[in-house]
Amino acid sequence: MSTPPGTASAPPQHTDRVDPAVWRLAFTVIVGALAVVFDTTIVTVALDDLARELGASLATIQWVSTAYLLAVFVTIPLAGWAQSRLGGKRLWITALAVFLLGSVLCASAWNAPSLIAFRVVQGIGGGIMMPLMATLVIQAAKGRNIGKVMATVTLPTALGPILGPVLGGVILSVADWRWIFLVNIPFCAVGAFLARRNLPDDRPAKDAPRTRLDLIGLLLLSPGVAAVIYGLSRVVGSEGFASAEVLVPLLAGLALIGAFAARSLSRAGALVNLRLFRHHALSSSAALTFLAGMSLYGAMLLLPLYWQRVRGEDALGAGLLLIPQGIGALLARTRAGDYTDRFGPRVVALTGLLLVTASTLPFAYADATTSKPLLMAALLFRGIGMGATMIPLNGAAFFGLTHEQIPDAGIVTRIAQQIGGSVGTAALAITLQHAGFTTAFWWATAFTAVAVPFCLLLPGRPDGK
Repeated sequence: MSTPPGTASAPPQHTDRVDPAVWRLAFTVIVGALAVVFDTTIVTVALDDLARELGASLATIQWVSTAYLLAVFVTIPLAGWAQSRLGGKRLWITALAVFLLGSVLCASAWNAPSLIAFRVVQGIGGGIMMPLMATLVIQAAKGRNIGKVMATVTLPTALGPILGPVLGGVILSVADWRWIFLVNIPFCAVGAFLARRNLPDDRPAKDAPRTRLDLIGLLLLSPGVAAVIYGLSRVVGSEGFASAEVLVPLLAGLALIGAFAARSLSRAGALVNLRLFRHHALSSSAALTFLAGMSLYGAMLLLPLYWQRVRGEDALGAGLLLIPQGIGALLARTRAGDYTDRFGPRVVALTGLLLVTASTLPFAYADATTSKPLLMAALLFRGIGMGATMIPLNGAAFFGLTHEQIPDAGIVTRIAQQIGGSVGTAALAITLQHAGFTTAFWWATAFTAVAVPFCLLLPGRPDGK
């Protein structure tokens, strides 16, 4: 139908300008998410101090991280169902409150077992918040400018590796260990205040049909994912993957996930809608996110250990030397988001992974005398490659999906990324233990190179074609 003279025509569906309401929503959820991301990185560098202060062995204190991680993965599959029952706003504020409660409890812990238990409370809140963050912003953006939006909403995961270790080192050098948890309070409090003001009230109508919880699916998927992550976290040992401590939970977890997949593909109303894998954009993004998790996050185990064990740096020094990688990731974000919207995720992810491959290679040749400026330059370019890779991968998963399908896509990609990262970390930990840093960095480079050709499976244009 033609537009009558003097009447403004309707705006096109796609525009380069992002609605200011979307930016307000993105800023709101980022503030709260920073508490989760900083907490994870700060606690990682504080384990030695926690073991000493609480009089626990390193093997025991490792459960401070492991218990949190398992709680996160038990909770992630619930995010979609909980959002359909409570609405995104109420769920976000509730999860933020649970994380705040867990942080206060952690700061009041009197021994290692109590701290481990309270970390589970934190993990329940964090497990809801991380997939929900992307879901809320992508839904608000209505499928437009996904690259720009993902560049913003994934900002906390870029800031965490930069500021977390440094912030943790500073806190532990000037204050009591309890402050590594108390520092979460301002982020949670401000995040909750902003959420009450800025998030839309999207609670379901009273007469809307209630979404039933797929209890059987929950009992299959959540323990399955948690068992896989637990098995992979126990892989460092004399027997490696051959250990019963690794194989039993790993195989049991894979069996549970397989049973969930078989059951969910044949029925409606599953906890996570796996039928969405029929969407080429989501299936290719999930597969590549798994591979990228292996290559990108597996190497994150090696880099700080290289600076500490080979170059003699302490935890704070290693964190400072890794800053160039985080800066590179930040520098790449805006351009990667713009280019994803203009050219599609395929070419951007391909370029990013090639850059990560090339910039990881110098560490395979590095020893105790290799030039620090050279390696820091390599880390800068590695960060640029990481930023240019993860934004199109995360964004591609949502191409062509409806408002109701977005939460399930967010859960799928989150699980794929974290399991991939755990597989890569476990494999490189074993390689490091038995063959040293040179071989481990060669394998890290190879993991990235293997992922490169799979980028061709991604959509070539923003319309998903």
